[in-house]
Amino acid sequence: MAKVLYTANAHVTGGRDGHGRTTDGELEVDLRVPKEMGGAGGGTNPEQLFAVGYAACFESALGTVARRHHLDADQIAIDSAVSLLPAGGGGFKIAVALDVSLPLVGDRVTAAQLVREADQICPYSNATRGNIDVDLSARRRSDWNGSGYRTRVCWIVDSLLLMRSPP
Repeated sequence: MAKVLYTANAHVTGGRDGHGRTTDGELEVDLRVPKEMGGAGGGTNPEQLFAVGYAACFESALGTVARRHHLDADQIAIDSAVSLLPAGGGGFKIAVALDVSLPLVGDRVTAAQLVREADQICPYSNATRGNIDVDLSARRRSDWNGSGYRTRVCWIVDSLLLMRSPP
């Protein structure tokens, strides 16, 4: 086994209608079944936590890859979506979509290359490869305007080109 760089520890009680906290006290959340699934809402859920974690990890990987290519890694942003789907036999699975904003990358070929390389080094990508559908897309957007990105899209990398699915 490789040298462990970091281990996160958490304690959860009550499952999807419970409470979770990390042992260092830095994260403490009430867990609730979303209203869309018949729950009361009013808390977070595992899919939201996974969406934030995967996006944060992927953005860090993308910054690393961009710096290796001597490209500006500033202003990268990721919108993530984690969907809960039936898997048959009463089970469930998730699917992920990561929409990467690369406002300082000038062309779609470079953007696609950066996203593909980040997908190879991101720990979440490595953990999910071959297990779930992941749709990776890259966009170049105009500058942040304080309330979100403006709607003008300069280019979009074909997300099918970057999609990876289990075998």
